[in-house]
Amino acid sequence: MSAWNLYANQVRTLKGRLGFKTEDSLEFLAYSLELTSGRIFDKLEGKYVTKPETLYVLLSHYAKNGPIDRVGKLIKFGGLPGGYAYEAAFRIRAVHPIAEIFGFEPKKLVEAAEPLNGIEAKYGDSSVEIPALPKVPLIYILWKSSEFPASSTILFDVSASHYLPTEDIAVLGEITTTRLKSSLQQLESR
Repeated sequence: MSAWNLYANQVRTLKGRLGFKTEDSLEFLAYSLELTSGRIFDKLEGKYVTKPETLYVLLSHYAKNGPIDRVGKLIKFGGLPGGYAYEAAFRIRAVHPIAEIFGFEPKKLVEAAEPLNGIEAKYGDSSVEIPALPKVPLIYILWKSSEFPASSTILFDVSASHYLPTEDIAVLGEITTTRLKSSLQQLESR
């Protein structure tokens, strides 16, 4: 049995729900998942994803909950339920790469976020809010200093833990950071 067959029924319930449109594809992070076949097209790379299982799992877990309003309170990963236990690894895998990649040119963060439907935010020297999943935005903040290396953080609305378990939020953060890196590479190759 293919991975899509395991998750298809749950993922298909997202059509027209939890911020997704009523089309036959789910659009997120510059991916387009075809609900009929389960194929995922990577709009940044211009090709189909060869190992989509992680995305299927995230979407199936996301589909299990009903909508709630954003709380409006932002927290770091460690503030999520059980997040403190994985916070160091999350910083290494999702947060620190942002400072390394965009630290010399903070405004490139905003440019790289645009293909991911990210919008500029008003924090730090540069920041963006990216709807990694429609109801789970990630806020990336970057600070640049002439005296110290650049630093970054990722914030979540408290409501994120309603939609996904903390472990899935960690994976979503890592994927979003990777997508920002890919987006920057595409911008620079033009």
